[in-house]
Amino acid sequence: MGATQIREPQTPGRRERKKAATRQAIADAALRLFLERGYDDVGIREIAEAADVSTATLFKHFPSKEALVFDLDADRETGLLDTVHNRPKEQPILAALREYVLAGASISQDAEMAQFLELIRSTPALSEYAHRMWMRHEGALAQAITEASGAPQGDPACAALAHFVLETAALARASGDPRTAVESAFDLLEHGWNAVGPGV
Repeated sequence: MGATQIREPQTPGRRERKKAATRQAIADAALRLFLERGYDDVGIREIAEAADVSTATLFKHFPSKEALVFDLDADRETGLLDTVHNRPKEQPILAALREYVLAGASISQDAEMAQFLELIRSTPALSEYAHRMWMRHEGALAQAITEASGAPQGDPACAALAHFVLETAALARASGDPRTAVESAFDLLEHGWNAVGPGV
């Protein structure tokens, strides 16, 4: 047999780099205009002009006006699944998910991120879109929890946990104190209402 060939990691080609740069320019222009003037007062044509692209090019990259604000959907699902599958052996699934959601809540304390979240909170169309986008990962997260825990397929407890974990992230986005909201919700998931509830 001949010597084993070592393949160099492939870097994105010129076309892919240009496409990514165009997408980023559109997203940056949209966010800047939304923050300056409000989501409802900015039109698609204005965003395209600010990014120096046609409206047709804009829609090739983003299927809707709401999608312009959210550009990390695939990364979110990957992060959730990695949190479950690649956690330390001794770490419980719920503890790993708590850390993941808390990390997101900590990022929200950044001044620029706080401004971004306020834009979402103050714009009903964006709030609804953000919630739908986040909750679409429910099935994938439930499956990851099922596999990692060894539970039978379709286990309702795994499905419920996935649902409530994702709702906790949504609760944090809407809260003035995201970390406290996350900690309170996960305390409830971990210990139950009788342990952490106000005695009602």
